[in-house]
Amino acid sequence: MTAAPTPTPTASATAIPSAVAAAAASAPARRRRPLSLRARLTLVYGGLFMLAGVLLLGLTYVLVSQQFDSPPGDSKMISGVAPDGRPLPPEAVTLNEGDRPRDDPPGGAPPGAVTNQHYAEQAQNDVMGSLLTQGAIALGVVGAISGALGWLIAGRVLQPLHRVTETARRIADAPAADRGLHERIALPGPADEVKVLADTFDVMLARLDHAFDGQRRFIANASHELRTPLSLNKALLEVAVRGAEASVEVRQLGTTLLDINARHERLIDGLLLLARSEAEVLEQAYVDLADVVEHVADLADAADSESAAEVKVVTAADEAPTTGNPVLLERLVQNLVENGVRHNTPNGGWVRVACGPGDVPGTVVLEVSNTGPVVAPYDIPTLFEPFRRLGADRLSAAPGAGLGLSIVRAVARAHGGDVRAEPRESGGLVVTVTLPAAV
Repeated sequence: MTAAPTPTPTASATAIPSAVAAAAASAPARRRRPLSLRARLTLVYGGLFMLAGVLLLGLTYVLVSQQFDSPPGDSKMISGVAPDGRPLPPEAVTLNEGDRPRDDPPGGAPPGAVTNQHYAEQAQNDVMGSLLTQGAIALGVVGAISGALGWLIAGRVLQPLHRVTETARRIADAPAADRGLHERIALPGPADEVKVLADTFDVMLARLDHAFDGQRRFIANASHELRTPLSLNKALLEVAVRGAEASVEVRQLGTTLLDINARHERLIDGLLLLARSEAEVLEQAYVDLADVVEHVADLADAADSESAAEVKVVTAADEAPTTGNPVLLERLVQNLVENGVRHNTPNGGWVRVACGPGDVPGTVVLEVSNTGPVVAPYDIPTLFEPFRRLGADRLSAAPGAGLGLSIVRAVARAHGGDVRAEPRESGGLVVTVTLPAAV
């Protein structure tokens, strides 16, 4: 026996799963946006009003219908009226055979008299139909008016919540986590649920602001207090090393201790600068990043000529005016250049510093790129964290304190800007700082 051949999938069969997958992928895009709270409240108000109106109209219809109903077998005598207004006797009023009501008693009405039950039923039907029609029209008009009033009232009720949302959004959009914590809602009005929520939010912001401010003060005070013993140690070591009686071993030990002391001093200076850069920048002076780039590049060339490293610093400085603290902005550029020189190839490396107007109107851009070791993309976010190093720098006695890029990010955010880094395929980084342009 031979096995039956396996059918091969046709083009239409293979197209069906792809079409289903495409439809499933586009389903979230076609998903309608949910209704706002204001719209839902308006629908609830209008729905409850319409329901109450329908119930009221139905109850009115039942009560009026009961008033028109007569007991079974009840008949009323009617008399005619002549054209001149004189009443006619009952026997003068007659009805056609087709106008007689179907519920006349057996044998017909008494001679010379007719019942008005047929006309009463017609009048009752006309009245009840008019009641339903006009009542439904009135209910629709009043329902539309109540819906519009419900929309206005819902907006008025939710207005304090919009104020809370705007304040929270301004704090969330702040360039740093502790920036904008001085914002307060300060919602006026009676002590209702919304005001209690706003006051609680203000208390939380005040505590967070106090905690962050205390942390900055602690870093600044601790760093300042640590500088005194370090300066004293440096003075004692220099005296011991430069003394005539110092042996070679003492001088070597003193030189090593001086290097360690200098490293600690750089760490303390970095902590002080980091605490200062995270604070609000009150000085708003005009600064052209092109001048800062040229000045820092000259300093880097002078330092490179004195060292054994051969890293070339290249500049492409176009006019890039901004406002802020000149000292902090110079330190920002200096940290980026020093970081590019320090983490570079041993020979033939380069650092390129460029600045100019940004692609987004109203911004200026500073870009520092360099050669160096390959950096993984997932390591980029950790570069801007304090005391974080990559690779062997974590264990070696690197000259830096691990605060360079942290200070760069703090200074950029303090000036209303931001910084990002991207790895180069051949090694090194491209760090881009975006700052607001001077008006």
